[in-house]
Amino acid sequence: GDRMKSDIAQGLARFNTGGSSGEPLIFFISNERISHDVAAKWRATRWWNVDIGDPEIVVWGSPIELSTQDRMRQIRDRLMRTELLSAFEMSESRLDDFIAMIRTKKPAMLFGYPSSLSLIARHAEKRGIAMSDLGIRVAFVTSERLYDHQRNDISRIFSCPVANGYGGRDAGFIAHECMQGGMHITAEDIIIEIVDQDGFQQPYGSAGEVVVTHLATGDFPFIRYRTGDVAVISDKRCPCGRNLPLLEEIQGRTTDFVVAADGTIVHGLAVIYPIRDIPGIAAFKVIQHTKEQMTVQIVPGAVCGSEVEATITAGIKARLGEMVNVTVERVADIPRENSGKFRYIVSHVQINE
Repeated sequence: GDRMKSDIAQGLARFNTGGSSGEPLIFFISNERISHDVAAKWRATRWWNVDIGDPEIVVWGSPIELSTQDRMRQIRDRLMRTELLSAFEMSESRLDDFIAMIRTKKPAMLFGYPSSLSLIARHAEKRGIAMSDLGIRVAFVTSERLYDHQRNDISRIFSCPVANGYGGRDAGFIAHECMQGGMHITAEDIIIEIVDQDGFQQPYGSAGEVVVTHLATGDFPFIRYRTGDVAVISDKRCPCGRNLPLLEEIQGRTTDFVVAADGTIVHGLAVIYPIRDIPGIAAFKVIQHTKEQMTVQIVPGAVCGSEVEATITAGIKARLGEMVNVTVERVADIPRENSGKFRYIVSHVQINE
């Protein structure tokens, strides 16, 4: 790591990724890089009529933000009118507190993981607490794949549009969604390539791994950095009139895919949606150990019949092959990753095996 630092770099801050896919990456970034990322975020919020100083509630899980805040950070958050809620603490009592905080603060914007914001929204609905009268202009979500049911829950319960964002602490704020639905790449700062398993660049419209070169990282360079994410880049232009290039589709991390018994690569949604639609399951997680071995953890709801295990097993075998051995475990809780994110799918099978 030290050998990657520029000889003239000063004031670098140590960061690390959440490590949800393995060993965390430790790296260093400068105030210049941080300011570029902040600028990218606030430009995108202005597309939704939210500006610096408008009240904001952030539901986040990074230990950096959630550690004991120094005085300067406290002053900054007061000036920016930002309230930080921990995505690590999502018990029913804490969810009640979060709902009360949101109702009291009446933020112009929510910002956080889609799994966390949708969980808060559904909890408010379960409690019979209206969240549609707060004047929230937009809910920005990032750091996880945004599923359709999450977007629908957040939008319906908070009565606001949902704007997707894509990026990370390592790669930077890569793309943000505008009101027309276009995912605009921060092209002033970031060069995006879509590559195949051998690192060769793919044409527009083809899916591949996202490789990032960040132009504001001269102090600790990120050059052709492999993110582990899978996406499609577009040669189209957005009807909003902005000329920033577009990501057409963000399919998730390479570990959000599963591999069928015959070696076919299958998107995790093929497994996620059938399980999600089974009545009586409050939460679930799918772990693929090998092509032939899979574990499904489920948190039973109030009514979760004895036939659930057989339904899950049959559904997975229908999609991945009869050779797959499925173990269904009933658990009291499914913990989030160290980063605070929630992952429905974790595959330990390399997609090029």
